[in-house]
Amino acid sequence: MSGVQTPSIDFDAFIFDLDGTLLDTADDLGGALNRVLADANVAPVAEHIYRPAASNGANALLEAGFGDKWPELEQLALRQQLLDYYAEDIAVHSKCFTGIEQLLIALEQNNIKWGIMTNKPGFLTEPLVQAIPSLSNAQAVVSGDTLSVAKPSPDPLLHTAEILEVDPSRCLYIGDAERDIQAAKAANMYSATALWGYIPSVDAALGWQADFNWHSPIDGFNHI
Repeated sequence: MSGVQTPSIDFDAFIFDLDGTLLDTADDLGGALNRVLADANVAPVAEHIYRPAASNGANALLEAGFGDKWPELEQLALRQQLLDYYAEDIAVHSKCFTGIEQLLIALEQNNIKWGIMTNKPGFLTEPLVQAIPSLSNAQAVVSGDTLSVAKPSPDPLLHTAEILEVDPSRCLYIGDAERDIQAAKAANMYSATALWGYIPSVDAALGWQADFNWHSPIDGFNHI
């Protein structure tokens, strides 16, 4: 795909990343992180610390919390502790970003298929999606461990397109991390950066050269 803001294109399917794209999950992830830190007698971290790490997995959150101490710690045990705490309270504060519900309704009204492809492991993806009523109509949900590889490999996106029964070149993938854009390009899908998500900065995100850069989910209406 071009990597340039292109004119309106009609798509057969939208595929979404989950954390930082469909859902604002940062406060639940941050809550789990701060429980781990409390157990280790480490001061809690504020939202501006954990939010940028929220799309990048458990290790990124823990590194944000422990800082320079992280390389010296029992990383596997702390990762499991974080995941256990998060699973206990997976949807206390998590909710759709403003505009997502309207976009999903519009897709359904226009008979455009939509699905979810996330690097989140399935044992967390499934209960989270089930807890959010607006996501109940997803026609495909593919997690980071559904296949043996995850993003930035294109394979999970290709698998999602196969479930949706849509040609990859007729799909648009929306995500808030560079690996999302890399995976979409490798899968021969169009890509859109969710600038409302957990991006490192707007300038950095624009440097990923997605086909579209959306400031709000409502920008998706231009492609329905």
